[in-house]
Amino acid sequence: QVQPVESGGGLVQAGGSLRLSCAASGRTLGTYVISWFRQAPGKEREFVATITSGGRTYYADSVKGRFAISRDNAKNTVYLQMNSLKPEDTAVYYCAVASGGVVYSRTSEYTYWGQGTQVTVSS
Repeated sequence: QVQPVESGGGLVQAGGSLRLSCAASGRTLGTYVISWFRQAPGKEREFVATITSGGRTYYADSVKGRFAISRDNAKNTVYLQMNSLKPEDTAVYYCAVASGGVVYSRTSEYTYWGQGTQVTVSS
């Protein structure tokens, strides 16, 4: 059992930065694939970034070069550093957890989800 909890969202001006955190209770995250997804009102949930147990990272084209996912196993926490934020980044951001061997960009692959944290980027 893994229970992720997101934090760090808020309101930021375009061009600014935020760092989201995904902290887990229960099992440690070290052996899991951890991903961030986001969902804006009226839109489907979309993939943002993934970090594997081995530290490999993957990003949606829309955030490459601006976002960075990282993991601190000692704190059982995964981070999403978001830089150069744009209004189109506005969404609820969710942390999702799955075992290895998944298709990382598919929501259906993930067993555990956090409650989400709101990110709003003003024009």
